[in-house]
Amino acid sequence: MAASNSTKISWRLQEFEAHSSSVCCLSLGKSSGRLLATGGEDCRVNIWAVSKANCIMSLTGHKTPVECVQFNPSEEQVVAGSQSGSIRVWDLEAAKILRTLMGHKSNITSLGFHPFGDFLASSSTDTNIKLWDVRRKGYVFRYKGHTQAVRSLAFSPDGKWLASASDDCTIKLWDLTQGKTITEFKSHTAAVNIVQFHPNEYLLASGSSDRTVKLWDLEKFRMIGSLEGDTSAVRCVFFSADGSCLYSGATDTLRVFGWEPDRCFDVVPVGWGRVSDLAVCNQQLIGVSHQLSSVSSFVVDLKRVKKSGGAALQGVIQDNQPIPELKDPKAAALRRNYERPSTACSASQRVKQRSEAERRSPEGERRSQSDDEADEKLSSAEIHNAEDFKEIFQPKCAISRTPPKISEPFPAPPEDDTVLALGRQLKDLVSPFPEKMQAAPLASSTPVQRVQRVEPTVVSYVKRSAPPSSSSSSVPPPPSQLPLNTGKPNPPPKIILSNRNEPIGLNVADFLPSSPNRGGALSDDEALSQLKKGHETMCVMLRSRHRNLETVRGVWARQDIKSALDAAVSMNDLSIVVDILNIINLQLALWKLDLCTTVLPQIEQLLQSKYESYIQTGCSSLKMIMKHFWKLISDTLRATPSVGVDLTREERRHKCRLCCRQLQNLSNMVKTRAGGVGRHGSAFRELTLLMAPLDDDI
Repeated sequence: MAASNSTKISWRLQEFEAHSSSVCCLSLGKSSGRLLATGGEDCRVNIWAVSKANCIMSLTGHKTPVECVQFNPSEEQVVAGSQSGSIRVWDLEAAKILRTLMGHKSNITSLGFHPFGDFLASSSTDTNIKLWDVRRKGYVFRYKGHTQAVRSLAFSPDGKWLASASDDCTIKLWDLTQGKTITEFKSHTAAVNIVQFHPNEYLLASGSSDRTVKLWDLEKFRMIGSLEGDTSAVRCVFFSADGSCLYSGATDTLRVFGWEPDRCFDVVPVGWGRVSDLAVCNQQLIGVSHQLSSVSSFVVDLKRVKKSGGAALQGVIQDNQPIPELKDPKAAALRRNYERPSTACSASQRVKQRSEAERRSPEGERRSQSDDEADEKLSSAEIHNAEDFKEIFQPKCAISRTPPKISEPFPAPPEDDTVLALGRQLKDLVSPFPEKMQAAPLASSTPVQRVQRVEPTVVSYVKRSAPPSSSSSSVPPPPSQLPLNTGKPNPPPKIILSNRNEPIGLNVADFLPSSPNRGGALSDDEALSQLKKGHETMCVMLRSRHRNLETVRGVWARQDIKSALDAAVSMNDLSIVVDILNIINLQLALWKLDLCTTVLPQIEQLLQSKYESYIQTGCSSLKMIMKHFWKLISDTLRATPSVGVDLTREERRHKCRLCCRQLQNLSNMVKTRAGGVGRHGSAFRELTLLMAPLDDDI
């Protein structure tokens, strides 16, 4: 791919006209990194696929400029706040407005969806923060305390806290269940533009116009780091997925910070101007900015960015010096991790409930049904690109949600001709032999898939330009040199039985003498040489699998089965997932609802595998989920929404919705496979009967 051959660390991906007038706000979808929402002075919200200049959908309904926009975690909904203080929520899959929320008196400055549940937080220049239940009109709570406009909101990963950043130079931490302030941080000397929770630990990051990023310990409620070095206001901060470093976006630069001790791992000039939002996908950081009516997107290749070592801030450590030991040995210890509420059906902790009168605000949330109907007529979703819309927001015919979890990185632009010519000369000097004579290196499944999408044109070009040869016409080329994509649909894979008597991938001819005219028995050395064919490769594969299983076992011992299964999934090796599922399928006590949300996408891959053992494991896991969790899922989704904020119930509803969607996709696939013959067909027919309740609308 161009990205792998390029020496570029950052590049501009695209620039396009996003609105008919000035753009006011931007937001990237954080789960995929592939969706972009823009709001403009033309009172519209436009939805885009990153790297494509064609608008997918345009959402109308606001009567004043759109000042803030945000996707929900699953990227199925988008919310936008306007200059007048109104908030509108759209369902992107249904292409319609869900709710209009009225209550703020002035510009909406920040919006945020609760990590699990139908709750939404909003802030405004009126200094108020409001928590809304999207299923109803009227806010649930109002949080007052800031003295100037609130610029950023963030929910904690466990959904219990809300952090707010304000122009009054403070950060406040709110307890959602109590509706009051937990603490206030005051070390910034200018407006605080952004706050972000650490994905795992009790840690909060804030970026300010005072050109610093500060880190706050949420157990002891004190500052543990002040990361300096930016030459302009810090506009975006974003923790890496594993929480090992922090990306800081300022004007034209990206900095990679570490803490305890404070240090800067890398500084990357990007040229994105006043960056508005960041997202990470496929080891690439995506940044977006806007100027007038145009929007620009940029890519930073994180594989080429330093995320360890580096120089400590304030002149303590340089690149060529070791990092000194911390004076406080406890500072380096891991902090407490967020504990997600239990998803069991036991009595849940509730927020203190308010009556209907208390929950209605005096600013006019109480609206008649006719007002709502009129508002829905004014609001619409104009689909400009039907093909992209169906691919991304209507994946009912697909097994997995699009944008896919595993997608291709954005390719870097081609290098300068001089650089390419020099690279070709160096390649010729280092590799004087034809490419077909060089052994292909071992690679994981993901890079192989990327090569398969790019290489066919290159291979066919070489074959056309090569002179004809009599020997090559008589001997078929090896599989590695055949075109990888013929344009014809691939036949369904042949199932490899689990009770086979011969090894997979071994050819008896490989162990016979290479010369057909050679007679007599093989010598001991020749026989040993033949037996060793492929031995080293097999050893590498087995050692890798053993190492991965040891890693998963270690995670299970230190944490829990959910974390172990997540670790196995992240390895992109189905054999590891099968090994884990074969264990937990025998122990019903290990299964919980949050485990189902991880297992179901893997079942989809297992049922499509060519290995019978994988299909059997997938069927067993799916049967267990349907038998023991379907009643919980259906009852939860049919239940009437409660009054107030019940975080445990909302998390359970969120997970049940995910499971239901995944089960419906699996049901469609199982039905298509149920027509087969043999024991596989009968297994799928049994699953079809078991999954029949999914046909009912929930």
